[in-house]
Amino acid sequence: MTSRRRIAVVGTFGGVPYAGMAWMHCQFLIGLARLGHDVSYLETTSAWPYHPHKMTTTSDPGYTLAYLQQVLDGFGLGQRWAHRAAYADGTWHGPLASKAEELLASADAVLNITGSTTPEDIRIPCRLVYMGTDPVLPELRVANGDGALLERLRAHQAHFTYGENIGAPGCPIPPLPFPTHPTRQPVVLDLWDSGAPPRRAFTTVTNWEVRGYDCTYRGETYTWSKHHEYLKIIDLPRRTSAKLELAMGLSGVTAEVQALLRENGWTVVDAYEMSLDPWRYRDYIRGSGAEFSVAKDIVVRLRSGWFSERSACYLAAGRPVVTLDTAFSRMLPTGEGLFAFWTGDDILDAIDAIDADYERHSRAARAIAQEYFRAETVLAKVLDQLGL
Repeated sequence: MTSRRRIAVVGTFGGVPYAGMAWMHCQFLIGLARLGHDVSYLETTSAWPYHPHKMTTTSDPGYTLAYLQQVLDGFGLGQRWAHRAAYADGTWHGPLASKAEELLASADAVLNITGSTTPEDIRIPCRLVYMGTDPVLPELRVANGDGALLERLRAHQAHFTYGENIGAPGCPIPPLPFPTHPTRQPVVLDLWDSGAPPRRAFTTVTNWEVRGYDCTYRGETYTWSKHHEYLKIIDLPRRTSAKLELAMGLSGVTAEVQALLRENGWTVVDAYEMSLDPWRYRDYIRGSGAEFSVAKDIVVRLRSGWFSERSACYLAAGRPVVTLDTAFSRMLPTGEGLFAFWTGDDILDAIDAIDADYERHSRAARAIAQEYFRAETVLAKVLDQLGL
């Protein structure tokens, strides 16, 4: 770093108050702060926030504001945020409320996580940077002629994507019509340290069925919901002695689906409480032996190179990961600590390898996180590519 920069992060983890979202945003903030920069989290949106206790959206920002304060206090950033309730009276709230617009206007960069904040909601000319944490669907929509999305993306002065294989030979995803830098999830490694021995279970935190995001491109439909991939390996627990556990919001999963999973040997636990608390979410990951997970068809079949932030956090905790290959194996080392699979036999081989020498694979998992996902390293490169 050559000088202290003013960096704003804009996103939606207050309005979408789930633990994984909190970690995704806050690891950006902490990593940038540890590099010595002046960081702030500024949330402004016209969309009603979600109230997880009432299980509905609401025009009342009360829960959102309390959640932001609680979470950012926990990360040591409790004085570094503001929230604009554009869906209510448009007032800025939080410790930086009186400075929020000046911080946006004067920032050396405003990192727009997932591109979830519209330039219209920001309202202020600023150096907006698109962080494409959930790639492929935006690229396909632009290629299919979504002019409104194209204009939203065009309003950003720089573009980054977690789809590290996009634009490479063998990847049919049409790149965005702007120079786009590949990047990956920043993970604050020491926050995932754990001295407690894990239980011997392969776990993940997941959704079952999500509707409304499938996309057709050049006559082929690509699906978003992970349940399609789990159904392909529904009998997997019957083929191994390893415990396979899915943590998910069971209020959205029918009794028939829960019964199907349990009949096939899956352990199913309710993720509701941990999803509301970043620290309980972290403890669940650190208390697991390893992760077994699938990925969405849309990022797999199109060979995007995307890798899950949750999986990166498992690696940081020293928990080996077995997950469906999106072509991330072109960028990340696999076969020790991290396993990319295509078939059920691939999964079984990976589970057997991890169980045969758990400590070796645990060390390898942490080493991958250290080399490829360390927040300070990832974010220093982003800023360098921005010329900062």
